[in-house]
This record gives sequence, structure tokens and C-alpha cells, in this order.
Amino acid sequence: MSNFTKFQIYDLLNRPRPLWLVKVDLSETNLWMADLSECNLSWADISRSDLSWVNLIKANLSNADLTQANLFEGHLALANLTEANLTRANLTRANLDRATLNGATLVEANLSRAILSKAMMNKANLSGANLTRADLGKADLIGANLHTANLVNTNLFEANLFKANLKDADLENADLTGANLTEANLEGANLQGATINGTTIPDDH
Repeated sequence: MSNFTKFQIYDLLNRPRPLWLVKVDLSETNLWMADLSECNLSWADISRSDLSWVNLIKANLSNADLTQANLFEGHLALANLTEANLTRANLTRANLDRATLNGATLVEANLSRAILSKAMMNKANLSGANLTRADLGKADLIGANLHTANLVNTNLFEANLFKANLKDADLENADLTGANLTEANLEGANLQGATINGTTIPDDH
């Protein structure tokens, strides 16, 4: 990991984009409203940092550590978060439209009202995550782990949940119109009030 002083971080953030920040240590750093669009932050340590309103559009955050990071209303459209660690991160109202989160860890992350439309989240671990009122329309969640996730009032229109683990998940009033739940685990899931028009669900439900 590369370590920077506060002055060096300030200087770095004022240089022309995109920045090469592979394996950089920005843990516990205030990056509020920083412009990191299209930067390469793969394998970076950004854990417990304040990234409120940050611009990470098209950034490469693959394998980055964002544990407990604050990404409130962050702009992450088209960002690459493949196998990134977002455990207990705050992504409330964040825009992750068409972002790639394949294999990412989002255990107990707060994604309330987040935009995840057309996001690639295959085999992502969202166990215990808060996804209330999030937009997951047309998202790919093949093999994703949503065990005990809160999906109340969540938009899952035409989402692909093939073989997803939704055991004990709360899907009350969720919109599952046209969603693919083939071979999904819905044991103990709450589907009260959910919209299932044109939804492909397992035979035992």
C-alpha cells in the first residue's frame, strides 16, 4: 500500500484525471465530494473513509476495500467494483447504474434507495443488506446471496435472480414483475404484497 499525507492527498486530487491509484491507502480519509471519475483504485484501501457525494463514475474499484466507507449519494455509475469489499458500507441513495459488482461483498451494507438498475451483481454477497426502495430493475443477480436481505418496496422489475439465495429475505411489496427466480431459494422469504406478474418462480412457491 502507498501512504499519503493530507497535503499529498489534496495535491493528488487536484491533478488531471484519470489518476492511477492502484493499492493506494486512503483509509479513514475525508474524500467528501472528491472527483475520482475514471481513476484506477483497484486493490486500494478506502475503508472507513467519507466518500459522501464522491464522483466515481467509470472508476476501477475492483478488489478495493471499502469496508464501512460512507458513500452517501455517491456517483458510481458504470464503476467496476468486481470483488470489492463493501461490508457495512453506507450506499444510501448512491447511483450505481450499470455498475459491475460481480463477486462483491456487501454484507449488511445500506443500499436504501440506491440506483442499481442494469447492474451486474452475479454471485455478490448481499446477506443482511438493506435494499429498501432500491432500484434493481433489470439487474443481473445470478447466484447472488440475499439471505435475510431487506427488499421491502424494492424494484426488481425483470431482474435476473437465477439460483439466488433469498432465504428469509423480506420482499414485502417488492416489484418482481418479469423477474427470473428460477431455482432461487425462497425458503422463509416474505412475499406479502409483492407484484409477481410474469415472474418465473420455483415450482414449490
